[in-house]
Amino acid sequence: MFKQDLTTFIQHNVAAALVEDVREGDLTAQLLAPTLQATARLITRQHAVLCGKAWFDTCFQAMDPHCEIQWHVQEGNAITPNQLLCEIKGNARALLTAERSALNFLQTLSGTATITRRYVEQVAGINVKIMDTRKTLPSLRMAQKYAVQVGGGHNQRIGLFDGILIKENHIAAAGGIAAVLAKAFELATPSVSVQIEVETLDELQQALSAGAKLILLDNFDLDGLRSAVILTGGHAELEASGGITLETLRDIALTGVDRISIGTLTKDLASVDFSLRIVW
Repeated sequence: MFKQDLTTFIQHNVAAALVEDVREGDLTAQLLAPTLQATARLITRQHAVLCGKAWFDTCFQAMDPHCEIQWHVQEGNAITPNQLLCEIKGNARALLTAERSALNFLQTLSGTATITRRYVEQVAGINVKIMDTRKTLPSLRMAQKYAVQVGGGHNQRIGLFDGILIKENHIAAAGGIAAVLAKAFELATPSVSVQIEVETLDELQQALSAGAKLILLDNFDLDGLRSAVILTGGHAELEASGGITLETLRDIALTGVDRISIGTLTKDLASVDFSLRIVW
């Protein structure tokens, strides 16, 4: 989904960030001569997964279309403390004006990719997918979902418009699991997934009997997950969700569920520490 849409989202993200930070102009940058040229070098201060190069580049190109950016690492690469990542040559005012917005994107998306990679590596060798959620930073959903992919994870629906996720309140309002699924199947098209959340094995059985093919197991313990896998018998995809951590992840994966969704990938963000130094 990103090949067609991501460029537009990058432009929107960067434009919004620069309006937020720069508005009518960078007052501090005006201390420098307008024609002064400089080179900036980007390093990382910690182990991480690099993500967000396109957002970073677009920030600088928006301020100086003629700047030259040379990357020494690829998107998705593991990076180490004090490693030289890229060099930028251009107008000094432009480099200093774009710096904060560019680093904000890079540190945020690298943080998302880094934690995703850790979760993916924790279940290495097990046939299970690490999934994201809609618990993203406002206006950065597409960017963070892209970063999840860079980290080796998988994307769920983008928003409320492209998938149906039936939760407890939907079930109660519609009159039960069978009734709400029947309505969902009427609404769905081949490109729209229908997923229902269940909290007990009885609800799971009701969902299976009503034809559910994608079922979210909400806060099941390990025994409950194992029982759900046996009860389902491969007739639907099962997704574990709720309070999952790196410490509990592998045991959950070993129960035999098909997918594990983790809000922490995009919600509890730990930004990566980068430094951009100007060389005069």
